[in-house]
Amino acid sequence: MPMPVELRPGLWRWSAPHPQWHASEDDGTPTAWPREVGCVLYTTPSSAVFVDPLVPAQDAAAFWRWADERCAGREVSVLETIAYHRRSRDEVIAHYAARTDVPAAVSAHPLPAVRETVYWIPEHRALVPGDSLIAAPGGELALCPQSWLDELGPPGTAPPTQADLRAALLPLCELHAQLVLVSHGEPALDGAGAALARALALPAT
Repeated sequence: MPMPVELRPGLWRWSAPHPQWHASEDDGTPTAWPREVGCVLYTTPSSAVFVDPLVPAQDAAAFWRWADERCAGREVSVLETIAYHRRSRDEVIAHYAARTDVPAAVSAHPLPAVRETVYWIPEHRALVPGDSLIAAPGGELALCPQSWLDELGPPGTAPPTQADLRAALLPLCELHAQLVLVSHGEPALDGAGAALARALALPAT
């Protein structure tokens, strides 16, 4: 498996092929999404926090060896940004007898309009979204396409619009993120706060 990358001390990101991905005839349109999806592990001296973990199927043994080394002696939590980002959630919970509540080292920012929770890791000023923010060409961030939002609204209501999503994400600009670890595409590792502002059509500060 491609080795996870340590972006900051104790903050790791890796990607793995999603088992439910399939090639799209209209690849490149807003309905398409990359086969590789991003996952995060954040460790402190006492805790290990997975966000949307996916165990790579081709080399699961190597992944578990890597993860076991980083989780040893720590209380493990497993968080998901969106209900359908379960991925290997249950497997990781079972492996570590992990918790599913948000630990003190991380804060949750629910976006009820799109049924998503964005996680904030204050130590590294890192945002971990689900599908609300994606990587765009040229290393920029972008809102997810409207076609994705059609699946994200609360049951029995009209689908949220990109304007709804923009309004929900606006308060996150006040965090002045340095990293945005998106699930789809490459993470924003430089100038992430300005990239988020551009994605939300705000003047960079």
